[in-house]
Amino acid sequence: MFSILFTILSFPSSTIALDPDSVYQSFLQCLPLNSPESVSELSDIVYSSTANSTSYTTLLVDYIKNQRFNNSKTPKPVLIITPATESQVQAAVLCAKKVGVQIKIRSGGHDYEGISYVSSDPNFIILDMFKFDKVSVDISTETVVVQSGALLGQLYYRIYEKSKVHGFPAGVCPTVGVGGHLSGGGYGTMLRKYGLSVDHVINFRIVDSNGRVLDRETGGEDLFWAVRGGGGASFGVILSYTVKLVRIPEVNTVFRVMKTQAENAAALVAKWQKVMPKIDDDLFIRILLQPVTVNKKKTGRATFIAHYLGDRNGLMELMGKSFPELGLKKEDCIEVSWIESVLYWANFDLNTTKPEILLDRHSDKVNFGKRKSDYVQTPISESGMTSIFNKLVELGKLGFVFNLYGGRMYEIAADATPFPHRAGNLFKIQYSVNWNDPDPVLEANYLNQSRVMYEFMTPFVSKNPRGAYLNYRDLDIGVMSGDSYSDGKVYGEKYFMGNFERLVKIKTAVDPDNVFRNEQSIPTLPGKTSGKSRKMIA
Repeated sequence: MFSILFTILSFPSSTIALDPDSVYQSFLQCLPLNSPESVSELSDIVYSSTANSTSYTTLLVDYIKNQRFNNSKTPKPVLIITPATESQVQAAVLCAKKVGVQIKIRSGGHDYEGISYVSSDPNFIILDMFKFDKVSVDISTETVVVQSGALLGQLYYRIYEKSKVHGFPAGVCPTVGVGGHLSGGGYGTMLRKYGLSVDHVINFRIVDSNGRVLDRETGGEDLFWAVRGGGGASFGVILSYTVKLVRIPEVNTVFRVMKTQAENAAALVAKWQKVMPKIDDDLFIRILLQPVTVNKKKTGRATFIAHYLGDRNGLMELMGKSFPELGLKKEDCIEVSWIESVLYWANFDLNTTKPEILLDRHSDKVNFGKRKSDYVQTPISESGMTSIFNKLVELGKLGFVFNLYGGRMYEIAADATPFPHRAGNLFKIQYSVNWNDPDPVLEANYLNQSRVMYEFMTPFVSKNPRGAYLNYRDLDIGVMSGDSYSDGKVYGEKYFMGNFERLVKIKTAVDPDNVFRNEQSIPTLPGKTSGKSRKMIA
């Protein structure tokens, strides 16, 4: 008996899978000791693969937005906890520490690498924040308190309900979760005019590793700085953000223009790089680069998608002066309200879709996918663009999204928030590949395409370090092992550049035991961790 016990205690508890029933019972006993709520209220938020397996499975799958992480081999949490109150979140954090399980925090958004619901640690729980979806808009102060489990579509709709001349600068996908989007930076079609989402966060509420609810005043300016671009899940459980709204005109204009390689797409993209970062801040043009088939022949295509904060005439005049090569016609331009621009960018049909679709948490199609990111700081020549198109065509599936910089992005200091990629960048690249077939051979092929293209792009993108965007999470660029500072530095400097070290110091101060950890979390300083809160269940 002694030798068996000695063997168990000789290995870190994280390497030994705990019994789900024991974990379930431990939480049922622990939660009432750490919350003023009743036993029945608390037991209703705990789901186990053994105790209430049907509900557990439904909950687990409901917010998996990448089917790569939804198969029999995908690691599953021992529990899912669905808090609806702050005290339930506090109790869940304290009990996870006591029981010795890792906490994965899921706010219901895209999560490209699934790290909010998958873990390399066999003993993890999901704290699913989807019930935290309240959005409180106050037009008199031009502020919104939005809980972390709300989606961007819900935020946009609630603003639209109250005002037709206010908006918020955030992402174009309505099903992106607010908690992840705002804590990782967040940007959309108004970034040249208003910067990032985090540039408009004025307060927050978080549960820390000691179960305390903190805000900007009680948590301090360092923590406030860290959770505006440094990834909230490294520091605690984000409950809500308070954000400042921006003013928008009643009339906006959008367009979508496609050009193939035969229609001088490479030259147009090369010109876009030089002209657009300096153009009027009211205009944002994204480019999609894709391999397509035209007349049974494979070729490359560039799709120019625009959002202009103004009317059609103003846009036509601006494009005529600065980018006439695109050949924009008046009939290409559609005048819309701000909320209609949201629908347009989300690829909804404006003639048949009402804004209420934005309240649907499952309006998107869930498939398989992979994302990567880069930053371009020196214009890519026309010949360079031609080679990129040719490589995309050769690979056959992968596409690019080029997101324009300039304007306000060049005016905010690189260390104003943890998000460092400001002045000096012409545009951001998203590598994007989606597919619907679960065939593992196809998956291997498509993942390889993303890596081959990433290597191919090395001469064209930022260097020393090569930059990456946290919200386009990419485990290829580095993964945390335990609480290794050296591991964390590999991906940390790509995501945060010179801001990484400050994030590490703040992490060490607010979460010295590394309770809030994931495959790409902020590490603590070497030698400063006071010991993981991992205990075996008796």
